[in-house]
Amino acid sequence: MVDWKARFESAFTFEQYVAAAQKNQDLWRDIYRLATIPPAPVDRVNAVRCPRHLLVLVEDWCGDAVNVVPPVVRLAEQADRLDVRLLGRDANPDIMDAHLTNGSRSIPVVMVLDDQFAECGWWGPRPRELQRWVIDVGLAMPSAERYRHIRAWYARDHARTTLDEIVSLIEQCTPTSVGS
Repeated sequence: MVDWKARFESAFTFEQYVAAAQKNQDLWRDIYRLATIPPAPVDRVNAVRCPRHLLVLVEDWCGDAVNVVPPVVRLAEQADRLDVRLLGRDANPDIMDAHLTNGSRSIPVVMVLDDQFAECGWWGPRPRELQRWVIDVGLAMPSAERYRHIRAWYARDHARTTLDEIVSLIEQCTPTSVGS
């Protein structure tokens, strides 16, 4: 059984994580600096009225994480009663192995914890539409071409799909949810 509260409290803040990043540090900072959150997702999170905690499994080299995490952090900064902490995937194999995507250790994984730090659900590693494309089309492409398409998708989407999917998960996390 995972002590979610202890893991959350021992995890990095976004600022700490980026300061310690060995790869893509400038990209992490730039995407964070440029991330803008429309009012609707903030309003939806605020309507939940109970504290929620997002615990995110990441690694600094991950292109999906660098596109997903900064806007999620911006959302938490603007919403009431929502906070975010980051854990390294490789340093937390027990949590990663409980959140596999089709048997793989794909990241990022965003776990939603309720006000008692019980896990209500998780999201990742990509927005559903993009993940379907990767599985159906992208995996048949050379990796450089696939990653160009993925980066372009994130640039066009401006995190709208990611935020909608994560906020939907937050909304589903009610005080009576049973943790994982």
